[in-house]
Amino acid sequence: MRTRTVLLGVALVGILGASVYGGSAGATPASGQTTTPIATKISFEPMDVKTHAKPASLWGVQLKTRGSTDAFVVDNKFAAINHATGAVASTGWHYHPGPSFIMVIAGTVTDYEADDPTCTGHPYHAGQGFIDSGEGAHILRNEGDVAAETVAMQLVPENAARRIDLPEAPGNCPF
Repeated sequence: MRTRTVLLGVALVGILGASVYGGSAGATPASGQTTTPIATKISFEPMDVKTHAKPASLWGVQLKTRGSTDAFVVDNKFAAINHATGAVASTGWHYHPGPSFIMVIAGTVTDYEADDPTCTGHPYHAGQGFIDSGEGAHILRNEGDVAAETVAMQLVPENAARRIDLPEAPGNCPF
């Protein structure tokens, strides 16, 4: 059996237990969504981690960086949709200069990518996780009737901002 290689993410959250919010103000700010740092920024020397389960054919992980890395862990809370006003909680359009490991711990969030001309949302429910590669802008929205919550960990180059807001919406989505 071949060993699957995946990025180390969920396990690092437990190991790190830390973060700092490195957000920036911009033209597409969060709405109905709050971000709370869990702890403080954690710095890592260059990483070269390879490990596997026993037997190795069951599972494996590989994580390698060039240069030092800063890690952030944040708790994101999203209000439920406001049917009276139509307001939908969102992160605003933004990107990260490295991968984000996003774990949905309550409700449902829908991820939209700025480079998707069809503006197709990808919903993730409590108990699911996904990885944003950091190679493009995206927005997370809670389009549901119950509050949603995520815990996210970002790995970024040393001294880079955790989040960079877009100056305007990319225009591929009606919101």
